Amino acid sequence: MQKEEDGARSGEAELVLPTHLSFKHIQMYEKYPKGQSRGRHWKHLKQILQAKNYQNYLLDEPNFPPPSMHPCKRICDITGYEAPYYDPRTNLCYANADVFKIVRSLPKEYVQSYLALRNAAVVLK
Repeated sequence: MQKEEDGARSGEAELVLPTHLSFKHIQMYEKYPKGQSRGRHWKHLKQILQAKNYQNYLLDEPNFPPPSMHPCKRICDITGYEAPYYDPRTNLCYANADVFKIVRSLPKEYVQSYLALRNAAVVLK
């Protein structure tokens, strides 16, 4: 019986493990050899300004970003929430059905004042 066990042991293949397992923590000296930076390098304001080349900008001219190409969000004139709906009769934006009932029941003077607040004053017929 002992001979069979010895034979089975000698016939078994040896398990070969890689020297570096990917899930193991890498030592700092392996990750950053001597002479390389160790992570984040902080820059001074002078270095940032030189890198951005700020001396080429003219101080008299404004440096604004270009206007957005996306349409602006519509806001409900009554509640201030985002308004997915628009009433063609009164030109007011509204957020839901309850606000729509209020919009339709408003007198023309109130509708004009809401439109004036939005800088969309239109004379309604």
